[in-house]
Amino acid sequence: MRIAEVIGRCTLSVCHPSLRGAKWVIGVPLTQEGIQGVVAGKSKVAGRNEAFVIYDDLGTGNGDLIAVSEGAEAAAPFAPNLKPTDAYAAAILDRVVIE
Repeated sequence: MRIAEVIGRCTLSVCHPSLRGAKWVIGVPLTQEGIQGVVAGKSKVAGRNEAFVIYDDLGTGNGDLIAVSEGAEAAAPFAPNLKPTDAYAAAILDRVVIE
């Protein structure tokens, strides 16, 4: 599981029938440096990796920090009706504490 920051939304023009009506967000995975920067309100340039598309049924918004499940674990919440998704917003993080 990784921590990512939501930076936008995405709309699919063609998708698998099981994904019709799904909400998709664009997230940027953060390194420890990136998480510390976001928490401290500093520049959001450092500590960010390449953005990717994430399935979201939690109602996330721009700037939210989320926990993202990837791979087989991303499809697990939909069992037994599996959906072809590779990234799933598992939680919205209200607070992050780094010690």
